[in-house]
Amino acid sequence: MNSNSVKVRTIDIGSGIPKICVPVVSDSRQTLKTDLSSVIKAEPDIIEFRADYMMSCMDELEEILSDIREHIGDTVLLFTIRTATEGGEADVDDEAYEGLLLRACESGNVDMIDVEAYKKEGLLENMCKVAHANGVYVVASNHDFKKTPDVDEIVTRLTYMKNQGADIPKIAVMPDSNDDVITLLSSTNRYCEKEGGPVITMSMSGKGVISRLAGEWFGSAVTFATVTKASAPGQVPIDDVRNVLNVIHESIS
Repeated sequence: MNSNSVKVRTIDIGSGIPKICVPVVSDSRQTLKTDLSSVIKAEPDIIEFRADYMMSCMDELEEILSDIREHIGDTVLLFTIRTATEGGEADVDDEAYEGLLLRACESGNVDMIDVEAYKKEGLLENMCKVAHANGVYVVASNHDFKKTPDVDEIVTRLTYMKNQGADIPKIAVMPDSNDDVITLLSSTNRYCEKEGGPVITMSMSGKGVISRLAGEWFGSAVTFATVTKASAPGQVPIDDVRNVLNVIHESIS
C-alpha cells in the first residue's frame, strides 16, 4: 500500500496541496456530536477522532465509530489513541492499546489509524498487517516534546516507520530555536528525496508554525488545524491554514 501518494476515499494524500486534518478532542458522546457538527461545517479533508479523550467510553467504541461515520458521511476518518508517553490522554498498556486499534480496524467505519511507532517490539508491524487486511491505512507516529533531533535521526525514524509497513510516517518535534525548525524542514525534504512520500512532519509550538503551512514546499502531505480545540501546541485555525496553503500552492503552480 506504500507509494508516493495514498488515495483514501476522495482525497489523494501526498499529491498537490497538503490535506487539512482537524482533530476532535471531545470528552463525552454528547460533546462529540456538537463538535462534529462544527467541524463538518469547516469542510476539512480529514477528521481525526482522538479517542484518548473519551477513554471512559471505550466499551461503546464500535457504536461511537458508527455514529461518527453516519455524522461525517464520506469525509476521511483517522482514529487515534494518543498515549500519555506521546503527549496524549490515554494511560493504557501496550496490550490494551493494540486491542483498541484492532477494534477500530474491524469496525468498518475508520479509514486510517494512528499507530505510535515505538511501542513494544512488533506492535507497529503487526498493526500494519491487521489494518491493511481490513482496508485501513496506517499513519505511524512519533512525538518528541523535549527536543528536535538532528536530520539523520529524524530521517531514520521516518524510514523505520515506512519499513515496518506504515503508509504514512509522521513525526512531530519541539523546537528551541529557528535552526530547529529548519532542521525539521530539511529532514522532511531529505526523507522525501530518499524514500518518496507521503509523510507528515511538523515542528510544534508557535515557533514551528511555518512548518505546518509550508508542507507543499518541503514534502509534508497533511497539516493539522483547529475548529474547536487544539490537540497539540501550534495548531492554527482552519480558515487561516486553508488561505495560506492556497497562496503557496498558487505560487508553486
